[in-house]
Amino acid sequence: MRISVFKGAAALITAIALPLALTGPAEAKTIDEAFARLLTKQVTGANVKKHLDALQAIATANGGNRAAGTPGYAASRDYVAGKLRGAGYKVTLDPINFVQSWTENSPPALSLTAPGQKTYTPNEDFYTFQPSPAGDVTAQVQGVDLKLPPTPTPTSTSGCETSDFDGFVRGRIALIQRGTCAFATKIRNAGFAGASGIIVFNEGQTGRTEAFPLDIGEWRAGVPMVFADFAVGNELAATQGATVRLKVDATLKLGTDHNVVAESRFGDPRNVVMVGAHLDSVTEGPGINDNGSGSAAILETALQMKKFPVRNKVRFAFWAAEEIGLLGSDQYVEGLSKAERDRIRLYLNFDMVASPNYAYKLYDGDNSDGVGSPAGPPGSAQIEKQLEAFFDGRKLGHVGTDFDGRSDYGPFIAVGIPSGGIFTGAEGVKTAEEAALFGGTAGVAYDQCYHQACDGIGNINATALDVNADAIADSTARYAFNLRSIPKREAAPAAARVAVQAAS
Repeated sequence: MRISVFKGAAALITAIALPLALTGPAEAKTIDEAFARLLTKQVTGANVKKHLDALQAIATANGGNRAAGTPGYAASRDYVAGKLRGAGYKVTLDPINFVQSWTENSPPALSLTAPGQKTYTPNEDFYTFQPSPAGDVTAQVQGVDLKLPPTPTPTSTSGCETSDFDGFVRGRIALIQRGTCAFATKIRNAGFAGASGIIVFNEGQTGRTEAFPLDIGEWRAGVPMVFADFAVGNELAATQGATVRLKVDATLKLGTDHNVVAESRFGDPRNVVMVGAHLDSVTEGPGINDNGSGSAAILETALQMKKFPVRNKVRFAFWAAEEIGLLGSDQYVEGLSKAERDRIRLYLNFDMVASPNYAYKLYDGDNSDGVGSPAGPPGSAQIEKQLEAFFDGRKLGHVGTDFDGRSDYGPFIAVGIPSGGIFTGAEGVKTAEEAALFGGTAGVAYDQCYHQACDGIGNINATALDVNADAIADSTARYAFNLRSIPKREAAPAAARVAVQAAS
């Protein structure tokens, strides 16, 4: 019954709105193109800047920043949520956790209790893996996809895939080798597998043998964890039935922030078009380019398309805690069921779209540049082509940029969701070729105020903001009505997942 009501309402709105949309240029021959042209006219750089002014005012009133866990972020969240609710969107404040503080109260303990006995020296043979929670556990150790002896160069994928834990006995202590993916990925997978404690040990090549203090910045597994010398891990792996005592004495305090997630009232919920940007800044400054620019642009896009009779459900996400490890997007994706992930047909990411010394950089969905990270999941190439068509249509140059794991597309790519987006550059230096293509100054950073106090309202390029706001509107509107170019979901290629995890 709800479906039939929805279809009837959507048909009625379409009948009313479509003639208005089709009054544009004669070359707008399809519904998606007509609405894309309409939305790009409505979304202006001037209106986007009004949101940036508001974010600057919020930062100024709250200690100069809008960082995770601060009043400045809470006020930014409330500003965005209020605007979206007023426009009629279904708005959810999605809670996420981050490490607020961590203190080690006394040195950790690690000892072999059977067969035989041996005590390892804390802060020499092993270190507490910050931010480990407190815990004292004695259990049998179980190696996870270890590569022993190690290869001459780092190649171990121990713990990088959930399948590495097939056959893992819940309640045992996971013994994991350092390798090619992010430590956080290994820790998280061990937690999912039911490990009672975690020992990560260095991989074993020259320069990768000794343990050292390590902070992964996020709390996931909820069990005590340490980082050990290669010799310790190798010895435990070689000891059949090794049982150890692992103890961490620390005080961990968690904070809570919220992603702002807004969904269109209309559109097929089986086909979700997701558009995202991180809302938080670093503690050093107000974060108006990074990433007020992306957040303001997608906010204005959402406000202007509030009455569009979209065919596909459109979901706008304003991510929390990106600057401390992509925590908002990562925990959001992690919390989705497989069915919920499969309904997200694509993800568009907009992080820094108004850099002062800008370049129009489009995420390289097909790896046509042939450098760095591999291609994104199937469909990513088509997203890149769609964005290229917008810039080509305005006779504007563009270049590719890698999916290097530094922004919120990372968790989506890791689970096989096709992704794309625009980036105008951060601390990297503009090349002579880019200066010839886009103007600006070669040999100078795209954003000299990146992660600094000077990333305020004067640190944006109005031309880049206006053009990219239109590009965001164009791609969002097109996919809201037409997903024919995006293939149905396939499992994420293992190589792509590992590359993204390693980069992040």
